[in-house]
Amino acid sequence: MAVHFGTDGIRGRAYEEISLDLAYRLGRAVGTVFSVPVFVGYDTRESSPVLALAVLAGLADAGAQGHNLGVFTTPGVAVIAQRRGGAGIVVSASHNPFHDNGLKVLGIGGAKLDIATERAVEDALNAAPAPERSAFDEVEIDAQAQHEYAEHLRRLVPGDLSRLHLVLDCANGAASHVAHELFEGTGARVTTLHDTPNGTNINLNCGSTHPDDLRAAVVRLGADLGLAFDGDADRLIAVDAQGNLRNGDDLAVLFSLESHSRGDLEGVVVTVMSNLGLRRALSERGVEIVETDVGDRNILAALEERSWNFGAEQSGHLIFRHMSPTGDGLLTGMLVADMVARFGPLAEQCDAAWERVPQDLINIASDKYDDFAVREMFDDECRLMNVSSSDVRLLIRRSGTEPLVRVMVEALDGSFVTNFTARVRTHFLSPS
Repeated sequence: MAVHFGTDGIRGRAYEEISLDLAYRLGRAVGTVFSVPVFVGYDTRESSPVLALAVLAGLADAGAQGHNLGVFTTPGVAVIAQRRGGAGIVVSASHNPFHDNGLKVLGIGGAKLDIATERAVEDALNAAPAPERSAFDEVEIDAQAQHEYAEHLRRLVPGDLSRLHLVLDCANGAASHVAHELFEGTGARVTTLHDTPNGTNINLNCGSTHPDDLRAAVVRLGADLGLAFDGDADRLIAVDAQGNLRNGDDLAVLFSLESHSRGDLEGVVVTVMSNLGLRRALSERGVEIVETDVGDRNILAALEERSWNFGAEQSGHLIFRHMSPTGDGLLTGMLVADMVARFGPLAEQCDAAWERVPQDLINIASDKYDDFAVREMFDDECRLMNVSSSDVRLLIRRSGTEPLVRVMVEALDGSFVTNFTARVRTHFLSPS
């Protein structure tokens, strides 16, 4: 059966959908399509190193020059590809659990693939021969690349953070190998959590999707800021000194308003998931907003189309196009810390900048989802509460990375959100 890329490459169960055969053939395909060096990095899942070796073997058999970066963040691979004039392949399933894995291709210079190039890689992948061997040779890891990446980020954000105590949740993922060194180099006092990957604990009750440990640690230690990364460190969720979560919407408002005040913000790209309060806060200050579908690829495309520099997803993908070819959680974390060092506590900045409209998101297994039932409950709740359609919003979308349907609702009246989501959870998530 033909293989097609999803919204973020190819993902599935390691050794099943993401097999050694597939990894090898992807290497062959990328080596066929691109005539530049290809840099391969991977996260800390137990399946990632061997899948990466299969990719590297495919590259070699295609006559391409493959470089093994070892455990590396996805945006780090993009930076190395950009700096060294190559393309990239990342073996990672980002925020998914350890038993999943994925394959992502980065174009020349570390950029997201355009549609035509993605199709060319797909065609080459589906035409590539299977490997003639079941085991793949070790490939020496480029030990200098990690330091090169960290130094690059420090040059981008050279501020003095020596007055700050930072707590970093590395999600037992790719950030575990670089985050402490990077942030300690700013002069900050650094405490790290979940930075001892064992192959199966990536994203396990930690990181940007499970920040409870980070919230507790920030409050317990009296820290100034908490930063939570996901498995491949392309997204960031922050925690203020009071233990409150600050997601991509919070950070997007702050960065947008700061840039706007300097007169160097053309506009901001956000997704359909972004909170209505963000739109109000930025529009009231004259900031132009463009909305896309979910996915950092869609944000990047909109930025490039307009030659704008900044876009953000609520989930924590923030793209500073003039600084990085893709969203980078470590870069975003350094910029947030620098903002706290310059302007004061994150909570005070967020509370002064905008007001979040009540919003909730429910994830429902695709095989249990009933669209008619959800919409009927929504319409019924609107009638019961006599709510105007301009005061509420229902967004339903299928995840591009997991077998889930995401149901998001927001309303000016928080009781509408509470009542509607309670009905949805009772219907879909309660034990039968």
